[in-house]
Amino acid sequence: MRSNWGKWPLIIIGMVLWSLTMVRSGLTYSYGLGFWGANGHDGVWHIALINSLSKGNFQMPVFSGWNIQNYHIGFDLLLSWIVRFIKISPSLLYFQIVPPILATLIGLLTYKFVYLWRKSKEESLLATFFVYFGGSFGWLVSLIRGQGIGGESMFWSQQSISTLINPPFALSLITVLLGLIFLQKYLEKKSLMNFSLMILFFGVSIFIKVYAGLLVMSSLVAVSIWQIIKKRDFSLLGITLISAAVSVLLFVPFNKSSASLISFSPFWFLESMMSSPDRFNWQKMYSAMTTYKMGHVWVKAFLAYSVAFTIFIVGNFGTRIIGLRSLLRKPKELFSTGPIEIFIAILILAGVVVPMLFTQKGTPWNTIQFFYYSLVFGGIVAGIEVWKFLKKKSLFKQSLIVSFFILFTVPTTIASMDNYFPVKPQSILPQGEMEALRFLSEEPDGVVLTYPYDAYKASKAIPPRPLYLYTSTAYVSAFSGQQIFLEDQINLDIMQYPWEKREISIEDFLNTLDIGRARNFLKENNIRYIYWLKDQHANVENKKLGLTQIFQNSSVTIYEVN
Repeated sequence: MRSNWGKWPLIIIGMVLWSLTMVRSGLTYSYGLGFWGANGHDGVWHIALINSLSKGNFQMPVFSGWNIQNYHIGFDLLLSWIVRFIKISPSLLYFQIVPPILATLIGLLTYKFVYLWRKSKEESLLATFFVYFGGSFGWLVSLIRGQGIGGESMFWSQQSISTLINPPFALSLITVLLGLIFLQKYLEKKSLMNFSLMILFFGVSIFIKVYAGLLVMSSLVAVSIWQIIKKRDFSLLGITLISAAVSVLLFVPFNKSSASLISFSPFWFLESMMSSPDRFNWQKMYSAMTTYKMGHVWVKAFLAYSVAFTIFIVGNFGTRIIGLRSLLRKPKELFSTGPIEIFIAILILAGVVVPMLFTQKGTPWNTIQFFYYSLVFGGIVAGIEVWKFLKKKSLFKQSLIVSFFILFTVPTTIASMDNYFPVKPQSILPQGEMEALRFLSEEPDGVVLTYPYDAYKASKAIPPRPLYLYTSTAYVSAFSGQQIFLEDQINLDIMQYPWEKREISIEDFLNTLDIGRARNFLKENNIRYIYWLKDQHANVENKKLGLTQIFQNSSVTIYEVN
């Protein structure tokens, strides 16, 4: 199997396909700005945060008067510095410039790390293939069910093709891979540079993505203990302690109450995978699992949950399941390997165990992001295991086996691209709102009041939906650069802001006929601007509220509060 020629074509193809999930979004079309897939919410949120951080403060852009809390801001802070000093559009930077860079770096660093570790170009190439194209077996299940090829997240986890939809996750992969590269170099040569860079990249990972930082620290602790027991060597313990100190210094200021977000909910993902129509949806198994659990029929419950867990693991890992062979060694055999092997084994194991036991309050599915790292590093190990199997085979057999893995791996990538290739996007920012928000962005800073998100109207809207009817998003803040009184309740839930009382107060303001009460609401909450779409208004007349119209077109009216 020739590998030298395949590195760059593989990285270029992987980069292009990954980037296609992003680069069409945020551009201007005849109807306004278009957003494909999750970019209509997640991408818009990041742009709002980047805009806010670029002003040199840590204010929450969608919940005025509060600072950012319980969030890993490293990625957005980095982009905000670029926006601030280069004066580039956050949308252009986020959607068109950064994705190809991240995708290329992940491929290059995967290849470099595996080559430094294993000294094998073939293993490096196969590992890079799985990192770029690894997919679930959801496509196979949906095909058997007569639903066509699809099902990327049928078993709950997103797959490789969706990596850039979560750019902090993508950036954290880069820091973890760099940390591993310098760990490998440090094991070969204990220099101050390797020591410092390893601590920097491992320590900063938690600032970019909390899940990455916690997994890295778990792995470092395990490797340190392994080295102490195996070699009576305490050098990695020092690295672990310093990396942990760096992580704590970066993590605590923005995540002081994050521990309260975690809830002990064993096997929630297995139960919801079986019960949800948009997941695996095996109702009989779900009924059996929960019935046995509630009836304390523990033997049958154990068997039922074991079947569900097997489906979860095999379904999500897809062809990467071959990589788990190396993790299923006897403890004594695994213990006799090296620090990199221990690091990766613990990272994969912890990434599986945590979401099996814990969920996040408000948004229980968020802890599945621990599992993303298990899939990525499971893909790296899969590449190594495949080459172990291939290297003694003839070229003809190698070609057949590689073709098999490609055939059963890439359908997830092909199927998932359907979300990003339609001519029309799933959500848009219409021209009229673009004009209004551009005007508002040039006004002095102030708190903006918007109408609450209307889920009922959104359910009746026909795609492509305007962002205000897509879901609760941060679009007014994102494209005006202003602080919003209340917007994007989805992220407010995740970050545990008390937004419900604020929404009630807005409804009260809109419905009251008491002029004094309405004006007090505006004054007490420092509302400077009101952003109303066509047919949106309060019951009290604008003049009685002390509002001055400063902008109007066929879609939007903007008022300034006197």
